[in-house]
Amino acid sequence: MSNKSSSRRDFIKKTTLLSAGISSLGSLGFSAKSYGNILGANDRINVAIIGLGRRLEAFIPPLSDEKSNINLSYLCDVMKSQRENAGSIFSKRLNYSPKLENSFFKVIEDKSVDAIINATPDHWHAPGTWLALEAGKNVYVEKPCSHNPREGELLVEYQKKYGKVVQMGNQQRSSDHTIEIIKEIHNGVIGNPYTATAFYSNGRKEVPIPTPASPPEGLDWELYQGPSPRKGYMHDTWDYNWHWYGWDFGTAETGNNATHELDVARWALQVDFPNHVAVDSGKYHFSEDGWEMYDTMLATFKFDDNKTIMWDGKSRNNYNMYGSDRGTIIFGTKGSVFVNRGLYRLFDVDGKLIKEVKSTGKEGSTGLGGGGDMSSQHVINFLDSIRGKVTQRSPIDEGAKSTLLCHLANISSRIGENFDCNTSNGHIYNRKGMALWSREYEKGWEPKI
Repeated sequence: MSNKSSSRRDFIKKTTLLSAGISSLGSLGFSAKSYGNILGANDRINVAIIGLGRRLEAFIPPLSDEKSNINLSYLCDVMKSQRENAGSIFSKRLNYSPKLENSFFKVIEDKSVDAIINATPDHWHAPGTWLALEAGKNVYVEKPCSHNPREGELLVEYQKKYGKVVQMGNQQRSSDHTIEIIKEIHNGVIGNPYTATAFYSNGRKEVPIPTPASPPEGLDWELYQGPSPRKGYMHDTWDYNWHWYGWDFGTAETGNNATHELDVARWALQVDFPNHVAVDSGKYHFSEDGWEMYDTMLATFKFDDNKTIMWDGKSRNNYNMYGSDRGTIIFGTKGSVFVNRGLYRLFDVDGKLIKEVKSTGKEGSTGLGGGGDMSSQHVINFLDSIRGKVTQRSPIDEGAKSTLLCHLANISSRIGENFDCNTSNGHIYNRKGMALWSREYEKGWEPKI
């Protein structure tokens, strides 16, 4: 590991007593509110951000606002330039300077840290979260919450064991206009909702073909790989194109973006695990470039009670066939709803517009990274959930179910087969599919629960 002094194995040995001591708070009878009161003066929460790339802007407003009552203890990233950039940004907004740290393990080993924001690449999401839980931390983990289906199950198990707040970064769960229309849907405004179409269109361009190279200056490639089996560095991997370069680190566009809209669709239809998954996908653009994934996918998820969710994802064809670059359309027996990050439109069964409500926020759509009011509200909800002041909007068991739909679509695409699923847990009735339920881990990184 980084500096050869903080391997996962050493870390577990050093923090066993710490984890046991902190997690035992719940067994002593502390309520969530009481636990919030012992976090620090006036409910102040010590927060660390792990991963300072494109999602950084989403966390600047809520963590810089004095009303959030947090102390930003650490800015941690395996790339030196990203640490320094984040340090410069926050130094202009805070009256103190957070510590800059390369090693995730040093951060969670610090007993004073109450919560981490895990904005690392996908392969780090679940392992980084469960290691932080073992160390007694609450965790806000970016979407997708896991790299594979088994990791989603593990996160639910770890959360139950350690009793901490774990929130996925599906920030539309904290969108006022989305909360409003989902409540109306559940109250019958469009009758019985039976189908939802979730979609995303983007015009991603050609990407380089990966070639063996030395890691960029300032990058801790060993620590970057984390739980993934070790391999040599390939040019242009670390920054963003890891999303498209095989399955070691990323979860393709479905994990990258469908998580949001599929979550809204599942929320609206009030469904959990599908009974059947069917996928048509392929790479249709820039056939000779380095993109190894599909770039186009149509996925259908069938649920009990004759409910269906469809995913239409186009990474490299920016035609907005639904009138927007992303969103969710929910169809009911008495009407329909279009909802995205900016507004919702309610229609009657004849297609007549009945009501339109626009968001007052400024959240981006398909732009890389970025932040906005929804992200701020979602982070604040996480912080206030730790304090016991509010109801958590995206508990990890809900986040894991929505993320699972992405994994099921990816698995169907990878094996080239449709399949049935167990409606109690999402497990796949297909041997080739279940072979991809988990992943191979670098020795010493296997989950311990």
